[in-house]
Amino acid sequence: MNIPADLKYTEDHEWVRVEGDVAVVGITDFAQGELGDIVFVEIETEGEELDKGETFGTVEAVKTVSDLFMPVGGEVAEFNEALADDPELVNKDPYGEGWMIKIKVADAAELGELMDADAYKAMIEA
Repeated sequence: MNIPADLKYTEDHEWVRVEGDVAVVGITDFAQGELGDIVFVEIETEGEELDKGETFGTVEAVKTVSDLFMPVGGEVAEFNEALADDPELVNKDPYGEGWMIKIKVADAAELGELMDADAYKAMIEA
């Protein structure tokens, strides 16, 4: 299982890569593996200001639909449009081309509340 050390993680299996004042967000390799083949990603919150923990969209797999949660508060600045035509990118490359949204972070202190790779690995192995 791939858990890149340079990312931050949530208990809801989202990953965060900080690029200046923007946070790139997707779901982890573990999460996509648990969901199975992803057939649809729905994100209708682009341009909205959401708080940490609020739902920013859903991901639909063959067997289930799962909510996606904001790892930090801020504005949903961009949706990965490639997922509209090719949702399987989340399965193929969850940390690269399968990213989901970019957030303009409202409070950088919230980033410090996220788990590092070791803590996330310990949580999923528990």
